[in-house]
Amino acid sequence: MRRDPDLTRTWLFGPGADARAHEAMLASGADALIVDLEDFTPPPRRADARRALAGLLERCHAAGRVAAVRVNPMDADGPLDLAAAMPARPDVVALPMAATAAQIHALDAAITHWEATLGIAAGATAILPVCETALGVVEVRALARASRRIRAALLGVEDLAADLGAERQPDAVELDHARRRFLLECRAARIEPIDAPYTFGDVEGAVREARYARRLGYRCKSLVLPGHARALNAALTPSEDDVRRAAAIVTAFEAGRARGEDRVEVEGLWVEVPTYRNAQRLLERARRLAALG
Repeated sequence: MRRDPDLTRTWLFGPGADARAHEAMLASGADALIVDLEDFTPPPRRADARRALAGLLERCHAAGRVAAVRVNPMDADGPLDLAAAMPARPDVVALPMAATAAQIHALDAAITHWEATLGIAAGATAILPVCETALGVVEVRALARASRRIRAALLGVEDLAADLGAERQPDAVELDHARRRFLLECRAARIEPIDAPYTFGDVEGAVREARYARRLGYRCKSLVLPGHARALNAALTPSEDDVRRAAAIVTAFEAGRARGEDRVEVEGLWVEVPTYRNAQRLLERARRLAALG
């Protein structure tokens, strides 16, 4: 991938056969663009979408974006999608409805074949499981173990809500347990969790949800509306105040340790080793994001 998973803050889904949508995706500012050959591309238009892949992914790469393609399941149109995608050298192949290790094994084997055939470095193409069923959410660790290509996983939303029988609302209370469980499973598997997209139109709601997800521990979020990308990038980037506070914590804690103290108080918070280390991580992530420009 062109960015480390934790620095790929926004993953924008877009239709594969809509040229106007492609322009909006490229102009959005999202860190990763997912050309969707599944739900966002009706079956009659998939041949057109496959023909457009090479040019679109080339433009993604030229813009410095992570170029991803969501293929159909491998027991459906997935092999046709992959045959069109791999010559365009996507950074990531996303798999919908990911729920079993067998699905991952099949996709991994197909990608391995195409890498060897096309002279692409072995293992260069990442797999992104899109977990959008109850089974997919609870099986994240098994999915991660199924392939070394997996460095992140993405939480679906609408299919998951349907699978749960949940009633969708902008506050997403109905998905709160799944969001928390998914984060926990991904962290246990040592892969990066990507939060579900906000599928309502207002930017304010998308930012509110991103800030909530960030508080839980998410650093990345998917989206379906190009107009949300820049606001979500900002919400998922440490602010000047975040950096100032983290720096104050690090400075105060290190000074306290030098005096032999086990903890120090900073702005009303008693800082111990875990909080100190978390502040260090925030400063390092801010530095790495700034280096990307």
